[in-house]
Amino acid sequence: MSLLLTNIGELVTNDPAAGDLLGLRHNAALVIEGDRVTWVGDAAEAPAADEVVDVEGRAVLPGFVDSHSHLVFAGDRSAEFAARMAGEPYAAGGIRTTVRATRDASDEQLRAHVGRLADEMRRQGATTLEVKSGYGLSVADEARSLAVAREFTDETTFLGAHVVPAEYAEDPAGYVDLVTGPMLAAAAPHARWIDVFCEKGAFDADQARTILAAGEAAGLRGRLHANQLTYGPGVQLACELGLVAVDHCTYLSDADVHALREAGTVATLLPGVEFSTRHPYVDARRLLDAGVSVALASDCNPGSCFTSSLPFCIAIAVRDMGMTPAEAVRAATAGGAAALDRSDVGRLVVGGRADLMVLDAPSHVHLAYRPGVPLVRDVWAGGQLTVR
Repeated sequence: MSLLLTNIGELVTNDPAAGDLLGLRHNAALVIEGDRVTWVGDAAEAPAADEVVDVEGRAVLPGFVDSHSHLVFAGDRSAEFAARMAGEPYAAGGIRTTVRATRDASDEQLRAHVGRLADEMRRQGATTLEVKSGYGLSVADEARSLAVAREFTDETTFLGAHVVPAEYAEDPAGYVDLVTGPMLAAAAPHARWIDVFCEKGAFDADQARTILAAGEAAGLRGRLHANQLTYGPGVQLACELGLVAVDHCTYLSDADVHALREAGTVATLLPGVEFSTRHPYVDARRLLDAGVSVALASDCNPGSCFTSSLPFCIAIAVRDMGMTPAEAVRAATAGGAAALDRSDVGRLVVGGRADLMVLDAPSHVHLAYRPGVPLVRDVWAGGQLTVR
């Protein structure tokens, strides 16, 4: 069965063959068959289809690709947020609070919580989600966290190296052995990626290198949290190892920026974190002007950034990080796809997945122009209408 979406006022294709950043088309249409886009062009030239949907001049965009989130957790850390807003600094140690609550939660409670957050993301236009573990920090709890995450997405990431749990506080080397041994063996069947929080208070560069090497040997691809809280070695390590992406990148030296450009590693920026922690916003303009590939993601998590809204992140990126609306939209779509090494999502081209959203607005610019307004009207994922 074929579906024609027509009378599209503005169509964002992200077509790499187009002459502009977003591959914009006006007065456009597209055809979906199964889970794929099979035709894109002018509405006046659209072929016949079994079903026709007139979007009445609205904008159509690729579904957002949220390449960094931590949805598998239990408990509440709103008091921690309130304390930060009262002037207390953010520190990575708050993760252990969530670890205790997550270990105490049942599989059913975790599943229901992930489902609620994933639904929030879908209703705001995200059709591809990456979900990490990292709040279990034991062999059994990391494996079950990933098994729950895999029920909602294929883009799952083993983050046993989030922080050292309390029971290993005096033996961090022993915890690295656990992560690279029994925990990795239990987690690998449920994961595509392996991640490390390479930061003061978490894991240093040598520990991160060891953990990523073990993950690669187990068939998992590497990624890193790096340079979130201060300048450090994480970004350089990610570039040295040829990782597809490195996330946060809040504190960057000129050498870090140069390394990102030369390695082709995607810098995944997480503006919701800076909003919530009051760390400085990343100068995305500096990265883009240097030729670095940039993605935007939510980093939805209970401590440093409890938002599931990529439209909110786009608005911040435009207002406070030096990005144009077009650059921010591309970073949240094709940029997120690049961070997950995916070419089938984040764009609306023939042969790509039929993942898209219809805005109740005439242009992608409204995502930043009207911050906080629920503009996502309809969402198709794999050719199926999932939100209306």
